Amino acid sequence: MDLSSAAWVFHDTRLIICCLIAIATIIVLISATRLPPFLSILVGTFIAGIGAGLPAESVAKAFSKGAGAILGEAGIIIALGAMLGALMAESGAADRIASTLLKLGKGRMLPWIMALVAMVIGLPLFFEVGLVLMVPIIFVMARQSGQPLLKIAIPALAGMTTLHALMPPHPGPLIAVSALHADLGLTMLLGLCIAVPAVILAGPVYGNWLSGRMHIQEPAELGELFSAKPDPGRQPGFGISLLIILLPVILMLGSTLAKVTMEPESTVALTLKFLGEPLVALGIAVLAATVCLGWANGLSRDHVGGTLRKSLAPIAVLLLTIGAGGGLKQTLLDAGVSQTISKVAEGAHMPYLLLAWLIAVALRQATGSATVATTTTAGILAPMMAGLAPVQASLIALVIGAGSVFFCHVNDAGFWMVREYFGLQLKQTLWVWSVLQTIVSVVGLIGTLLLWHWLV
Repeated sequence: MDLSSAAWVFHDTRLIICCLIAIATIIVLISATRLPPFLSILVGTFIAGIGAGLPAESVAKAFSKGAGAILGEAGIIIALGAMLGALMAESGAADRIASTLLKLGKGRMLPWIMALVAMVIGLPLFFEVGLVLMVPIIFVMARQSGQPLLKIAIPALAGMTTLHALMPPHPGPLIAVSALHADLGLTMLLGLCIAVPAVILAGPVYGNWLSGRMHIQEPAELGELFSAKPDPGRQPGFGISLLIILLPVILMLGSTLAKVTMEPESTVALTLKFLGEPLVALGIAVLAATVCLGWANGLSRDHVGGTLRKSLAPIAVLLLTIGAGGGLKQTLLDAGVSQTISKVAEGAHMPYLLLAWLIAVALRQATGSATVATTTTAGILAPMMAGLAPVQASLIALVIGAGSVFFCHVNDAGFWMVREYFGLQLKQTLWVWSVLQTIVSVVGLIGTLLLWHWLV
């Protein structure tokens, strides 16, 4: 690596050191002093920002901007997801879905079923949306089957995050496909070939192994939220229960198909794209659940309204925490961490696949954003990779997606969502989420290397 050609300066060294110190500070404050994650991340953000040379006022503004962006995007989705989950639990729809799935497979088959269900739900949905839809099903499935919560949760997490990283039309892979001028259909086909073994290893296989070594209790507040005991005689049918949970999936899939197959300005395309916006799709699902699972199922208006209001209190800590994670990410971006990593990449000399993966890994570690990691990596590599064969371009796009999910940690909003939803300690979250994503990332790298060897 030739750093001189990349115009490496003292600021770059200082920025890397400050990032490492900030992350270490956050871990120590949460683990040793038991400070809430929100305060710990806030302290770490100011250490990183001021240490990197940003004025204190700029750090505060960057933190507010990042927190507002992530809460504006994910916060409302999480709130709507909590409402939908509470209605499904209170009406018995979640129990109906869980009991039906349990009839399809018990014991060792259950984690595999959860992985498959998560892949179906996760194909058109952002990870955050898929997670809020799956959480009530995960809790009820674990409770009804008597199996460890992690054994059910990890396959579901693996199914959703793998598709988010490797399968268009998710934003990361789609951005890489566009920047590298790769073929979308070929990328989806190759991505599926890599995603299946990644889900198997990071999901049922890793989940079975970890659940035998780490035992967690169902978090009290969220567990209570999703633990209603409805009268079995008044439970909604499986068909309507499944339709409600799949309604956002159908609407968002329709939006994706409209973008790919229809004239952009046609009335039908514009309507489908509007209905497929995550906020709109989940809002429609909550309204449909209110009518079909609530009022039409014999629940009074006061009962349904109380259930909706009650669902918001348990997610307050979660919202603050992921907002803080967004603030940390924005501060690091404003300090120039992406440019610093880009300089390292420009001075590196190694095979294309490995270079693309390592750049994406470094950017994800520094920024906490898979989208930033994918966009920046593709932008760095695009001029170097003009004229690639279609298979080569598709594999480069996929390996960038794989690198963008390597060992996600405290600057990742998804890390805090998993921690708060499942009531994990920091060390447990590293084992559950960070290691899971590392398995997906490494399997993605190995898969692209093998396909490159066989197809190129």
